[in-house]
Amino acid sequence: MATFFGEVVVAPSRAGLDEEEEAREETPEDREIRREIEKKREIDVLWTWRSGGCAEEPLVCSRFIVAIGRNAAAFLSSFILDSVCWEVVGVVKLWNEWCRTSSTTNVLPTDSFCLFYRLISDPTVLLCQCSCYVAEDQQFQWLEKVFGSMQKKGLQVTILSTCPVADYKTQESTLTLVSPFLRALKTKEFQEQVCCPLLEQPNIVRDLPAAVLSYCQVWQIPAVLYQCYTDVIKLDTVTIEAFKPLLSSKVLKSLAKDASESTKILKKFLTTSETHNNIYI
Repeated sequence: MATFFGEVVVAPSRAGLDEEEEAREETPEDREIRREIEKKREIDVLWTWRSGGCAEEPLVCSRFIVAIGRNAAAFLSSFILDSVCWEVVGVVKLWNEWCRTSSTTNVLPTDSFCLFYRLISDPTVLLCQCSCYVAEDQQFQWLEKVFGSMQKKGLQVTILSTCPVADYKTQESTLTLVSPFLRALKTKEFQEQVCCPLLEQPNIVRDLPAAVLSYCQVWQIPAVLYQCYTDVIKLDTVTIEAFKPLLSSKVLKSLAKDASESTKILKKFLTTSETHNNIYI
């Protein structure tokens, strides 16, 4: 309060307080709440293949295929996965503002889940379906706990994901683009031929697909990301089938199911999804 006319009064302000001073103001209750939230946001990766052997023994893996997002996961379910040739070997439990997963392996197409499968005839081939959202502060945990369980020598990674076509940067109008379409981004060590054009500058990738590719680049793991740009957010036949050119790749060619069988499974898959969604209409 001014004591005379014209006196300059400095208002109370927190500006200039350093981090140490601010940290000292944190109450015990605040610290407890922060610890509880951090604990709740921890990611657990539960591997079934470790139950019968050494808990610290890393998994020998030659090919790791990661499908991120519901349409990418549905592509693997329709054209690669089946209960005869593949077995579930792991599951990710996580919680964040957008989703919550559990340790169950019985999931619907509309569920949020992250499951790992192993090819029975060749246990070095591993596949991951991740339809759940992994928050930015959880991505490093996901990478460390998943890749930390594998031998990196001789490993090759293939990543599938989707992205809104509005995020695609081009000199042309996005309205004239025929979507969905694929673009590829690879690490320096990946020397094989890609199945679509490379992603042009100044386009970028983000979220978990970018984190996986960056991790592979740092650890010098051959890896390629196939990103599908689409104008449909929900499960969609056209978007799922946009990944079909990848079935001719060296990694997926030997894993692909019969085309007619895949089409039937895809139709059944989408019918199940639509029936589940109609329950809430």
